[in-house]
Amino acid sequence: MIYFFIYLFLEVLVSVNISSAIGGLATFFEILLSAFIGITILVNFRATLIENMTAVSYNCIDLEQFQKLNLFTLFGAILLIIPGFLTDILGALMQFSVFTSMIVNRYNVKSSQCNTSFEEENILKKDSDVIDVEIIEHNTTAK
Repeated sequence: MIYFFIYLFLEVLVSVNISSAIGGLATFFEILLSAFIGITILVNFRATLIENMTAVSYNCIDLEQFQKLNLFTLFGAILLIIPGFLTDILGALMQFSVFTSMIVNRYNVKSSQCNTSFEEENILKKDSDVIDVEIIEHNTTAK
């Protein structure tokens, strides 16, 4: 509960300082622009979800990281819709995978490397079970 009040205090402090520096009209257009961007992100969330599902299929991230990355994208879009400069800054940072990956990896370390060569890995698995044999037919017919 105390964190909520600290956040509200910081939001008011940041919003008042930035809006007094850039003016009322620019603040109004910033609120409209950030809300439009947040709504656009929510509408196009499908592409981000497909990208993260591909990363899971290549074992770049595990399922817990997949859930957190998608949660950060959704939460960041909602923060962009809510008026305020601090929420806009946090929402914009949550849209970049570099920042969300740093946050997720800080609390969840994955030891394996990213396997992006999925097709090559399957070919190597198939070839490891094959015994290469050459059959030579020798027809000896007497004439």
